[in-house]
Amino acid sequence: MHRPELLAPAGNMEKLKIAIHYGADAVYLGGQAFGLRNKADNFSIDEMKAALDFCRTKHVKAYLTINSYPRNESLPELDEYLAQIAPLPFDAYIVADPGVIDAVRQVSPERELHLSTQANTINWRSARFWQQQGVRRINLAREMSLDNIQETVTNVPGMEFEAFVHGALCISYSGRCLISSMLTGRDANQGECTHPCRWSYHLVEESRPGEYFPVVEDENGTFIFNSRDLCLLEHIPVLVTSGVHALKIEGRMKGINYVASVLRVYRQALDEYLANPDKWLCRPEWLEELAKLSHRGYTTGFLFGQPRNVGQEYESAYIRSHDFVGVIDEVLGDGTLLISVRNRIKAGDLIEFIGPGMRNDSVTLQHFLVFPERGAATPSEVANPNQRILLTVPFTVEAGDLLRREKITG
Repeated sequence: MHRPELLAPAGNMEKLKIAIHYGADAVYLGGQAFGLRNKADNFSIDEMKAALDFCRTKHVKAYLTINSYPRNESLPELDEYLAQIAPLPFDAYIVADPGVIDAVRQVSPERELHLSTQANTINWRSARFWQQQGVRRINLAREMSLDNIQETVTNVPGMEFEAFVHGALCISYSGRCLISSMLTGRDANQGECTHPCRWSYHLVEESRPGEYFPVVEDENGTFIFNSRDLCLLEHIPVLVTSGVHALKIEGRMKGINYVASVLRVYRQALDEYLANPDKWLCRPEWLEELAKLSHRGYTTGFLFGQPRNVGQEYESAYIRSHDFVGVIDEVLGDGTLLISVRNRIKAGDLIEFIGPGMRNDSVTLQHFLVFPERGAATPSEVANPNQRILLTVPFTVEAGDLLRREKITG
């Protein structure tokens, strides 16, 4: 059976390492220009070199996003940028604009090209056109149904296809949105989206200026901007048999907890299906894991046709049941760990350690040692973000494993 690639976001070097630790076959990352996530940390040229070296040691592929739509005045800068990155051995560039493709062909003619979802590929004739332009892989538009995906794969032999399986959905067609530029002057198609589809809105009736009416959801749902998040975990079998070459996770702006938690679930689910497809079932604990993450409710999007009201979500607040509190920097021996604290923890907290392969162990914190920049470690019952602590546990963990606890309410 064809083994699809599990493709993960890498917004910075820490996220890249976490993605690989939790099972990514490939990562996609952006430079400091011409991507669509300018507010992510992104990678300098030197950081790209280090990232590629790390990927090679782990036998993981790396793709660079150059998928914005540059205006004429940006083209000289684009040529300069392409010349700077030309020596770097990326496995492919992810592009959307024909002008960018033309520029890449002039500077790096042998570079493999993957077409971004921003190019809005929704039918097999478009896919065949891009194949004739030398594109190797196409990230299909999220608006495509499973039947359309299968038909496109069948009609364009030799082309590789990607499908998004998890993450945020944009309310505009394939993410090509103008709301941000209209309201704030920051163009989503230049990587500057301010996500106004996530804001709260009220209605104003024409003859009643100054009177604001809340938009209320009823039994039929609501069709105001906010979309639920995509989750296709339960449908891995049909995606694999459709013939797509990569299952892609959205989230270069998300934190390492999101990247790790989503990957560990999809990695195990995909591996179990490939090992024994006839007996595969979606485990309840996988769905429970995804429910613990910050999300806006889940939907299958357009995979099985038009989503109608089930794809919309009025509440703009995220849902989550657990907080990410730390990451293991180093395993020192005898069960002693050096941990970077990311959220306040204290004695008495029940902390869960999560690792690849759905490894889960829990421990109730007692006194622990706060590790200072200078001097000796001191006992404490509280640790705050940006501190590091020494903690001994009675189970096996690895550097890169994360710590979480149930969300504290009230």
